[in-house]
Amino acid sequence: MDLVPALEEPLKKVLGPATAKVMAEHLGLHTVGDLLHHYPRRYEERGQLTHLADLPLDEHATVVAQVADARLLTFSSPKAPRGKGQRLEVTITDGSGQLKLVFFGNGVHKPHKELLPGTRALFAGKVSVFNRRLQLAHPAYELLRGDDVTETVDTWAGALIPLYPATAKLESWKIAKAVQTVLPSAQEATDPLPESLRAGRGLVPLPEALLKIHRPHTKADIEDARSRLKWDEAFVLQVALARRRHADAQLPAVARRPKKDGLLSAFDAKLPFTLTEGQQKVSKEIFDDLATEHPMHRLLQGEVGSGKTMVALRAMLAVVDAGGQAAMLAPTEVLAQQHHRSITEMMGELAEGGMLGGAEDSTKVVLLTGSMGTATRRQALLDLVTGEAGLVIGTHALIEDKVQFHDLGLVVVDEQHRFGVEQRDALRGKGKQPPHLLVMTATPIPRTVAMTVFGDLETSVLDQLPAGRSPIASHVVPAADKPHFLSRAWERVREEVSNGHQAYVVCPRIGDEDEDPKKSRKKPSPEDEAEKRPPLAVLDIAGQLAEGPLQGLKVEVLHGRMPPDDKDAVMRRFAAGETDVLVATTVIEVGVNVPNATAMVIMDADRFGVSQLHQLRGRVGRGSAAGLCLLVTEMPEASPARQRLTAVASTLDGFELSRIDLEQRREGDVLGQAQSGARTSLRMLAVIDDEEIIAEAREEASAVVAADPDLEHLPGLRTALQALLDEEREQYLEKG
Repeated sequence: MDLVPALEEPLKKVLGPATAKVMAEHLGLHTVGDLLHHYPRRYEERGQLTHLADLPLDEHATVVAQVADARLLTFSSPKAPRGKGQRLEVTITDGSGQLKLVFFGNGVHKPHKELLPGTRALFAGKVSVFNRRLQLAHPAYELLRGDDVTETVDTWAGALIPLYPATAKLESWKIAKAVQTVLPSAQEATDPLPESLRAGRGLVPLPEALLKIHRPHTKADIEDARSRLKWDEAFVLQVALARRRHADAQLPAVARRPKKDGLLSAFDAKLPFTLTEGQQKVSKEIFDDLATEHPMHRLLQGEVGSGKTMVALRAMLAVVDAGGQAAMLAPTEVLAQQHHRSITEMMGELAEGGMLGGAEDSTKVVLLTGSMGTATRRQALLDLVTGEAGLVIGTHALIEDKVQFHDLGLVVVDEQHRFGVEQRDALRGKGKQPPHLLVMTATPIPRTVAMTVFGDLETSVLDQLPAGRSPIASHVVPAADKPHFLSRAWERVREEVSNGHQAYVVCPRIGDEDEDPKKSRKKPSPEDEAEKRPPLAVLDIAGQLAEGPLQGLKVEVLHGRMPPDDKDAVMRRFAAGETDVLVATTVIEVGVNVPNATAMVIMDADRFGVSQLHQLRGRVGRGSAAGLCLLVTEMPEASPARQRLTAVASTLDGFELSRIDLEQRREGDVLGQAQSGARTSLRMLAVIDDEEIIAEAREEASAVVAADPDLEHLPGLRTALQALLDEEREQYLEKG
């Protein structure tokens, strides 16, 4: 029987079933190799205390600190045997800041004896907020007893204590002990880097890097290990993407060139404005791609309102000119309807193909959504299969089996991040040959992320706003600290309406969800109550505003669970100016275009991501009047959530915000964690900070793949690629 390679040995054999089960369920670690690649998040020098000021809210953190004060408090409690409950409050310090630990009930006795002032220990727990101050409730702890050579101190390497990403069930020091057990296997790690690349860049061998990352004796050891491990991640990822680009370049596609004096020329001639320099440049890049006999794979990114739809429409018209059809896939019905309306309006008689009064070069523009009536739907499907309709705009309904095209030449995917890979792939599969692909996003993406997440796509950037767009002022409204600021916010909305404008109020939740009976039975603790109230809801807030601060104004609601006709009717009334205030969920996040809407109030703004807030804000200031965006939050000033909102309020530069967003989210998985559900593939590489490594790795990877597409001469690299591209990720790249 073959021996299992040391790094593929299951953890349950090496560490025992109980520990292995927790590692698998909570950290996604299954083999010895997985554990060796679970790197320390940071290191503490023994004798040096951690920075309590940098603790991340709502995350499991490990800190090294000293007890400054410990008090046992008694309070009346019906649950305690003699009506008296006990709470132990311990204050720990690192010399620059303090943190409170709390222990309740029977859990106070042991820490009360052990956590005496002056004691140093490792503390691990989930950072929460109570009474506006950070705290750890019932943290696990491990005492550090001076310089005694105890088992605890022995476990930690040299003078540097590695602190690992941990969970409530498995503290950092337990992970460190497990790593100690498997560390000898690091000697058998296969090196994915070609020897010439490793030697040429002066990188240490992989076994040495693994040893130094887990048991560093000096800071130089950590640097050596990090440099090497970052290169592994960047290079293997870029090889995966380079192979994808290489495979794409082998596919056939129909070249689509616009005909002289055709539909595109007629459209351009009737435009009431000239395209920006950026739009002209990007259009040329797209037309050059469409003219080749390999499928275009291009990412078009541009700020909200930079004119991406215009660029995409011209590309679609060029394909229709060349005898093909073009499909635009939108993430929501509201957006599909909006696109259909604005495109038919822009095209005028050019969108009336086959109709009386339609221009000579005109085509038909059809809408296809899940909620259409049977007759309309049947006609739309017929127009697609006969080729009568050159353009189709739709939602996921476009992907269904019964939708067939006469000759699909171009697929435009709007708001890339909203679509699963399978959906895009299904639409691309509807062409006789692979159609050209244009992916659009209004979420600005830093260059390095584009090189990693979208490494198989060429990138075009629209960074100019068309003339006539107005500035947007953004402000944070701290509702808990300064309630009168919130009252002023509603006054500002009234002022905008009295000046003839309209406003949005955005909430994170709809409010018609059924309460979970299990949840409602459990009485929340005072700690929970402060933080865990449900997000504010559209249906509640709309009622409160209509009867309170916005009484007398015409207030309507819009959310994703409304019947499609109702949604469309609400949007039409708002666009026509019949509604003063629209209280909505994020269904208005993309594509909704109402130039008269000048103000937006985002409730519980801390519950949204940075790029989402930036997208939402882009809905105002779309006309000649200035826009106003108010970010309402109850989070305390020192919290990371408040810092995030302050960052959004301080700049309108989407690329700057996307950097902040990435730094704060600590990367995420560039191979589509959200889309594939897979665990993050980047443990060491930071796509923002390591731009140089990523760019160099991309060049090296392209050269390696050009010389040896199947990696026949690089077995170590092939193995690393298989580990990175488990089945899900392989599909993600295949379909991306």
